[in-house]
Amino acid sequence: MSLTNSSAKNIAHVLVEALPYIKNFHGNTFVVKYGGNAMVDDKLKDSFAQDIVLMKKVGMNPIIVHGGGPQIGSLLKRLGKESEFIQGMRVTDNETMDVVQMVLGGLVNKDIVTLINRHGGAAVGLTGKDADLIYARKLTFTRDNPEMDEPEIIDIGHVGEVASIDTSILEVFKRENFIPVIAPIGVDEKGQSYNINADLVAGKIAEVLGADKLILLTNTPGVLDKQGNILTGLNAERVKELVETGVIKGGMLPKIQCALDAVKSGVKTAHIIDGRVEHAVLLEIFTDEGVGTLLHGHATL
Repeated sequence: MSLTNSSAKNIAHVLVEALPYIKNFHGNTFVVKYGGNAMVDDKLKDSFAQDIVLMKKVGMNPIIVHGGGPQIGSLLKRLGKESEFIQGMRVTDNETMDVVQMVLGGLVNKDIVTLINRHGGAAVGLTGKDADLIYARKLTFTRDNPEMDEPEIIDIGHVGEVASIDTSILEVFKRENFIPVIAPIGVDEKGQSYNINADLVAGKIAEVLGADKLILLTNTPGVLDKQGNILTGLNAERVKELVETGVIKGGMLPKIQCALDAVKSGVKTAHIIDGRVEHAVLLEIFTDEGVGTLLHGHATL
């Protein structure tokens, strides 16, 4: 079956538009945070895996960091354990941390590895505990309590933040043409394991590697203005204005801060894209318009 003239022209246009991006990005490192709908919808899962394999085949160096909150919550529920959150963070006691490691380091991680390999890639799964990739420290936060003179210190268990990153194992994978798939679990000097926000892990890995791009997949089109239009080409000053006027708020705030921290630390651009769109990663990287919000600049909020 031959292509119609119109179809042939459309395909040719897409290939020609992608060519300069393929040339410019050859050899570049892209850190991709994978989560949301793109992890649970079968079509989106396949398209994501195909995107990553194609990136590798044309000479790019993709590194995947994944989440898995819904999957953790589902298994906890099946085990008869209720999920508890404080200020959006999962309270993680010893039993919950065991589940986190089983789900993130086992089930979810290996599903992603298998999917990429099935589409022709050579993926290897690991957690931040492997080869001392992610050194973590315990995360605590405070909240005001009218019954106390000082702010109350909240302990939410095995929830951590990134203290440092050792990229030695990632350099080995790059040299041997493997695609790393990383579960965001770190370890401290005492051997304690910690669950870490996947956005933050992706951002820190991008910073340490001096990656060319940090790409955060979300369940939204990107940063939207008050009329619902996608905003892109943002710098820190513009983001600060959008935060102060209430345009950027809620769950988008930590993602924006993560992206800005990355570009401040030397990542060339950060992208917040709609993971509900098939082949969202390729569309953002290889087309002029993209499918999300691009950030650049060297200042913080």
